[in-house]
Amino acid sequence: MSKPEAPSPMSPSPMPPYLASCLCGAVALEIHGGIHAIIHCHCSRCRKSSGTAYATNGFIRRSGLRITHGEAQVRSYEVKPGRLRHFCGVCASPLFSSNRDDPERLRLRLGILDSNILERPLSHNFVSSRACWDDLDAQLPRYDGSEPGR
Repeated sequence: MSKPEAPSPMSPSPMPPYLASCLCGAVALEIHGGIHAIIHCHCSRCRKSSGTAYATNGFIRRSGLRITHGEAQVRSYEVKPGRLRHFCGVCASPLFSSNRDDPERLRLRLGILDSNILERPLSHNFVSSRACWDDLDAQLPRYDGSEPGR
């Protein structure tokens, strides 16, 4: 008996969809087919658009994205010709990015996920562009909630 072929990273998957939403709940999405090539990006554009030390992004199939609520609330900003960042027009949560030169894929901002996912990040990218205060190897205390006294 032959071993079944593993699906290609961008092929349809029988797994249930991942659920995602913006901060205010005005936009809700389903992601079908999994998330691929997840990275933590430290480039200045990702830092500025996320307001954090880095953005965690992964590729999804454009055909695998379904906006289940609030499509009229999705706004776009053209970062450079043909490259759009899509966000909630109410709370400004970044949702995903599209690229005219790569029309079959979207880059999802993983912070919007409401579902647990199976996939894991592959790498930290553009680390030479990271914020001067971002210490990747810091041994900081960890809490399940707010730090004591905050």
